[in-house]
Amino acid sequence: MTKEKRIKRRELPGVKIEPEFIQQLVDLARVTRVVKGGKRLSFRACMVIGNKKGEIGMGLAKGTDVAGAIHKAVRKANKNLIKVTIVNDTIPHWVRVKYGAAQVLLRPARKGHGIVAGGAVRTVLSLSGIRNVTAKILGSKSKMNNVRATIKALQSLKIPKV
Repeated sequence: MTKEKRIKRRELPGVKIEPEFIQQLVDLARVTRVVKGGKRLSFRACMVIGNKKGEIGMGLAKGTDVAGAIHKAVRKANKNLIKVTIVNDTIPHWVRVKYGAAQVLLRPARKGHGIVAGGAVRTVLSLSGIRNVTAKILGSKSKMNNVRATIKALQSLKIPKV
């Protein structure tokens, strides 16, 4: 497993204190672009942050060094936080979402089942605070697109009216 780090949002006067977020690196890649003198090397980081209480965010950024790219990605993830609908430690209903070529299927599970998911989808679900869910990646193997599809699926969840 990758290491988890806890971060706190900066306190501003007159603003309430935000809860702690756990950040996790999903993907780190070395990317190059060709310029007149040769090739320029940079790093691309995909970070997911969550508080395990229903808030999740994803950030994707590039930088000249690994630490800079990760820091930029965390700042972007803080700006892109969403609220997730959680009912009894699971999701309220089935959802199947497509983002680009990536497709993700999420199904609610009974108590004690755990998170049955692979790769980047597992990271997003665990950081969002969902404890019992079954997920399947159906399309692309791209980690970033699978993360985006999972977040889109979590955004589309609604509590059914009784």
